[in-house]
Amino acid sequence: MTAPKSPPCSDQSLARNDPLYGTASAGMTWVLLELPGAWGHSALLGSPTIIEPQLGRAIARRFETAGMRIAAIRRPGRRSTTPRWRWFLAQSGEGSEALYRGEVNGPGDYLDFALDGSDGEVCSTPLVAVCAHGKHDQCCAVRGRAATAAIAARYPDFTWECSHLGGDRFAATMLVLPAGLCYGRVDSTDAAELVRLSLDGRLDNRFLRGRTSLPHAVQAAQYFARERYGEDRIEAFSPIDVQHGDNRIRVLLAAAPRPLEVVLAEEMTDPLQSTCNASMTGRVRTYVLDSITPL
Repeated sequence: MTAPKSPPCSDQSLARNDPLYGTASAGMTWVLLELPGAWGHSALLGSPTIIEPQLGRAIARRFETAGMRIAAIRRPGRRSTTPRWRWFLAQSGEGSEALYRGEVNGPGDYLDFALDGSDGEVCSTPLVAVCAHGKHDQCCAVRGRAATAAIAARYPDFTWECSHLGGDRFAATMLVLPAGLCYGRVDSTDAAELVRLSLDGRLDNRFLRGRTSLPHAVQAAQYFARERYGEDRIEAFSPIDVQHGDNRIRVLLAAAPRPLEVVLAEEMTDPLQSTCNASMTGRVRTYVLDSITPL
C-alpha cells in the first residue's frame, strides 16, 4: 500500500504558523546572473541546455570564493527567442547599499566582469527577485510564479524570477536588493505593495524574514522591536552590539531617544519537513522574546 503523500512544505508551515522572522538567507553581497530558460535542480550545475555544468561550476566557484551569494534570474512570462546575459551585483550592508548592472555576450563572460561591479552601471531602481525554482521545490513553482506575475504587472522593469533563496517552507520568498530585504509568504498578501513600501524606505514587518546582511538573532530582535513600537522604516533599529551567553542573546539596537536592549531565548522546534523534497525531518532554531528595555 502506498503511503499518503505529505502536504507541500509551505502548507505545513502555514498550518504550524512557523515564525518568519530571523530566517533570512545570509548574504552581504549578492550576484544575480541571467540564465534564460528552464532550470534543473541546480540552476548553474543542472541546466545543460543553458549552460555547460563545468562552466556553471567555475562561475559558482568564482563568486562563492569571493564570499558572495549567487542566484540565477530570468524574466517572468513568455521566454524570449533571443537569450540575453545580464548580471546584477548588490552590496547590501547597512549604510553602504549599492546595486550595479551590466550585460555580457554569453555565460562564459560571467567569469570576467569585475567583482566590485565597476564594469557595469549603478542602478537607480531596486531589483526584486522571487524564487520560482520549481525543480528545487514545488512550492516555489506554484506560489513563486503567481507572486512574480502579480509584482511584474506593476513593476515590470525590475521584477525577476530567481533560483533557490532558502526557506522553501516560506514560499513564496522574495528578495529586494540592494536593501537585502528577504520576505516570505508574499503570495498571501499584496506582493506588489511590499515593493512599493520598499521604494518609500519602508517594510511590512508581518512578512519580513529579515535583512540578509544581518545575523539571524539581529533579524529577530528587529522584528520584536518593530512589533512593539510600530516602526516600519527599513533603516530603523540598526544593531549596535550582540552578546551571547547564559542561554540568552542580548541585542542592542539604535533607537531614539535611547538604545533598546532586546533579550532573546533560543529554542528548537519539533522535527519538521523544511522542503518538499526533504527525506528526513529536522529541528529548526527559533527565537523567543525575553524582554525589550530602553537603556
